[in-house]
Amino acid sequence: MEKRFNTTGACFPEQHYMVDITERLAAIKKMIDLGDYFVINRGRQYGKTTTLNALETYLTPDYLVISMDFQLLSNSDFSTEERFVSAFAREMYRNHLFRQTVSTDTKETVKKIKSDNKSFILADLFDVFCDICTDTEKSVVLLIDEIDTASNNNVFIDFLGMLRGYYLRRNKTTFFKSVILAGVRDIRNLKLKIRNDSEHQHNSPWNIAVEFDVNMSLTADGIAGMLSEYEADHNTGMDIGAVAQLIYDYTCGYPVLVSSICKLIDETIHEWNINGVIAAVNQILTTNMPLFDSLINKLEEYPEMKKSLYQVLTNGQKFSYNPDHKPTKLLLMFGFVKIQDNGIVIANRIFETRLYKNKTLIEAIV
Repeated sequence: MEKRFNTTGACFPEQHYMVDITERLAAIKKMIDLGDYFVINRGRQYGKTTTLNALETYLTPDYLVISMDFQLLSNSDFSTEERFVSAFAREMYRNHLFRQTVSTDTKETVKKIKSDNKSFILADLFDVFCDICTDTEKSVVLLIDEIDTASNNNVFIDFLGMLRGYYLRRNKTTFFKSVILAGVRDIRNLKLKIRNDSEHQHNSPWNIAVEFDVNMSLTADGIAGMLSEYEADHNTGMDIGAVAQLIYDYTCGYPVLVSSICKLIDETIHEWNINGVIAAVNQILTTNMPLFDSLINKLEEYPEMKKSLYQVLTNGQKFSYNPDHKPTKLLLMFGFVKIQDNGIVIANRIFETRLYKNKTLIEAIV
């Protein structure tokens, strides 16, 4: 199968040209080895799902990974506690490694729960979790992707509350070694979408996640490695280092933007040089990418971000980073800005140009 650059969905090394993320996986595994509970929250199309797919394979020699994707659950699966428990069991049972690893009794229990969406509650599901952890010789890791899908559902908030309680008691009962949640929003923002009174904002019972500071951006060297693989296949004669650096200069390593530039050059522009990169960037700036639509939607959903973003974007103001400033936290979470020299700046040149020059987007801000 001929490889290509991918800008939609997860990337797989056997199908797509992609940056080697082994160092990233090793850094995440160190957190898992320590037994951490953490949230990977990054902007849309930032490589979260690609990382989680690769992480599951990377962990398999040492851990049993219970991997869930909440995009596979429907709205009705979150409608009641019983339906959620049944749906969760259904997705667990679909994992062939899970079925091969757990005992027959546990497997039959899960099979029974997945077939009955009226009788079993969260306590039953957590009993199964404990049984799984007791059954297996390996430690067990729970990994849930796309937690944003559940962000308006109280049953999932209850699930998180019980998950916290069992995790904190794991020295008294067999439970998951590590818990990983992935999505755009972190746990506090999930809670705020449902219960946003001031008392709950400041006394969230789920703020047990350790800081996730693993760099998810692509580096210039990483991009060069990907282009080296492409060059070995296509012999374009490109100056790999120069092209990789220019792509990084425009994107600051935002994964989907890197892939978009490469895909345009490969399939449309056919110039692996400075002119080709600039042409690809110009085309991106005039294209209605889902990423840009998502950014503007976030401004409408969280209007408190608009003033701060407008000041950074239009007036060239650079704010000192204040971790307690809510608009700043939101801008960082959704990927509009980044921290640079202890200040807040627009995340990359493409975002800055797109937001500043496009009249429609500027009007959405002001």
